[in-house]
Amino acid sequence: MRSIVSMEKELHSENLILVNASHPYHEKTAAVKLCPVCPETPDILLEEHALLRLSALMEEIGGWEEIVPVSGFRSFREQQEIFDTSLRENGEEYTRNFVALPGCSEHQTGLAIDLALKKEEVDFICPDFPYEGICQRFRERAAAYGFVERYQEEKKHVTGIAAEPWHFRYVGCPHAEIMREHGWCLEEYAALLNTEKLYHDRKSGGGQ
Repeated sequence: MRSIVSMEKELHSENLILVNASHPYHEKTAAVKLCPVCPETPDILLEEHALLRLSALMEEIGGWEEIVPVSGFRSFREQQEIFDTSLRENGEEYTRNFVALPGCSEHQTGLAIDLALKKEEVDFICPDFPYEGICQRFRERAAAYGFVERYQEEKKHVTGIAAEPWHFRYVGCPHAEIMREHGWCLEEYAALLNTEKLYHDRKSGGGQ
């Protein structure tokens, strides 16, 4: 496995951008290139390279036969609409557990996707993505393609988000594999990388 401290040039990779309630996402004037995840769902978009890796993963496991995309890229306005609608329909406690505040959603980066087991009806906010069958097969292979299951129950105290078995975030390789091996969420991994960046800055004489 590659050493953490050997990855200085990767510390500021766009794929590793941290977005949460403490780190709002600032949309760029030049947006990332977004592409439809499936021909059947032209309105569900993902960043181009993340989509290439997702497609490769799905091809390996035959995933699109039993798995459907639920939500990909969202603009600030779309996130606001989802948040407001959930507040009206589900109440504040449910909404704050499962819907990120506008400006604080990973979906705005184009690097996050919600997936569901294919059924006649799919819940948009909390889709079913069980820890068995094809969904578990996806989960087991995800890190090899640069994806992590972003919000897990044991990390709720760190992420501030309840468990979301359906939400996957592209961070790239080898980051996803390192995070999975050590059981780190993105907040913990980013903090570690920042520490290593400070180490490299001191060693090279740069930075204060």
